[in-house]
Amino acid sequence: MGLTLIEKILLRHSSKKTLEDFLYVKVDFCFGNDVTAPLAVKIFTRAGFNSIFNPKRIGFICDHFLPARDLKAANNVRLLKDFSKKYKIKNFFDINRCGIEHVFLLEEGLITPGALVIGADSHTCTFGGIGCAAFGVGSTDLACAMKEGKVWLKTPPVIKLIYKGKLGRWITGKDIILFTLGKLGVDGALYKAMEFTGPVIKKLSVEERLTITNMAIECGAKTGIIQPDEKVLNYLKRVANLNLKSINNLTSDKDAKYQDIIEIDVSNLQPQVAYPHLPSNVKPVNSFRKVKLNQVFIGSCTNGRISDLRVAASILKGKKVKRGLRVIVIPATHKVYREAEREGLLKVFLEAGCIICPPTCGPCLGGHMGVIGKGEVALATSNRNFIGRMGHPQSLVYLSSPAVAAASAIKGRIAHPQEVS
Repeated sequence: MGLTLIEKILLRHSSKKTLEDFLYVKVDFCFGNDVTAPLAVKIFTRAGFNSIFNPKRIGFICDHFLPARDLKAANNVRLLKDFSKKYKIKNFFDINRCGIEHVFLLEEGLITPGALVIGADSHTCTFGGIGCAAFGVGSTDLACAMKEGKVWLKTPPVIKLIYKGKLGRWITGKDIILFTLGKLGVDGALYKAMEFTGPVIKKLSVEERLTITNMAIECGAKTGIIQPDEKVLNYLKRVANLNLKSINNLTSDKDAKYQDIIEIDVSNLQPQVAYPHLPSNVKPVNSFRKVKLNQVFIGSCTNGRISDLRVAASILKGKKVKRGLRVIVIPATHKVYREAEREGLLKVFLEAGCIICPPTCGPCLGGHMGVIGKGEVALATSNRNFIGRMGHPQSLVYLSSPAVAAASAIKGRIAHPQEVS
């Protein structure tokens, strides 16, 4: 019996010769952020550990509350900095050279195809977009992995999703994953691995693939994965200066066994919008034309990459955002920020009336730089719209692609990009 790609990676990192329900696997890289890593450090210390498995394979990325929003946030960063100094962990990143972890770590060349990665953040599954096994874990698991270099994982059943058809104008990876969430629901892939395949996936850019795997967790999945190809090798060479020679055997076997196989035709797909309070509450954008907005947020680990900013800027160029509407743009990393400046994208946003913030998760989790108040309505390119996710529990959050967000910023209501293009 053949194996799926995720099963192959798990087995290669195990000491076992065959797959078992639970595996103790070697970790190629483990990381946490300024919210989850301090707890892992405290657990590490409380357990009496006094050594780490490899200082080059541990990372702390301060991205959630940077620049520090309060004293607690500042102290968390200091805690991680001191721990890194003590154990000679070189991959400590804060405000001077950082960004949103799921974008930044790829730029640093710390995540590669075929690797097994764990992160104390649920959207670690993003890295499956380049063909690695990436799992979100709790801070306790991270603490133990920092010591042992291993983690216990349950071997997940695999769902194969095959996307066919021809994508229309304005349809992106974000629309594909939102539509998929609408079909499967928030628990449709509970503790499963979602393998995204088909001719449509092959045509997508790597950054759009990363958007898709980023939101696998919103379907309840343990992770998402896409077979790497030449596009991935070229992408890593461009963004991280990695010259990887081969991705041989990083593919599922033809006789691999799947728990389920789902085919999805995207030929008639329209831009998708998720309405409160679940990312699976999805309808075509034209269903929301009467929804007026107080805030638009373009950014996050889902859609804060340079390609996302290019799309948004192409729509906003020469136009103004609706008077009285807050439009916040946050490049995912300093590298993305600099590239957006070089290409003139930041100028477009500023002239349109947007506010540009330094790289951070910011308003995505109601952290800072865009928290919304009682009764306010926001449209975001992020991945979650749970009750109170971006601020007050009586606020409303809708989710969309950068194209829809930019068009909506101009109209002051949720709008189709074709209305302003």
